[in-house]
Amino acid sequence: MSIIYVLIPLAIILVAVALGIFFWAVKSDQFQDLERQGYSILFDDDLPEEERNQQAKTQDKANSDNE
Repeated sequence: MSIIYVLIPLAIILVAVALGIFFWAVKSDQFQDLERQGYSILFDDDLPEEERNQQAKTQDKANSDNE
């Protein structure tokens, strides 16, 4: 029965921490624009310019070897 004296304050502290994290997330706009995250997987990331140049050189070399 004495465990109740430990569990009730512990539960209250956990709820307070969870509410604090939730309100922080709302205040810092963590829940804004949820649709964008769903669509981001549908589109490819743009390659950095160095990789784009590297791929262009590789393709040009492959095309010249085939001729």
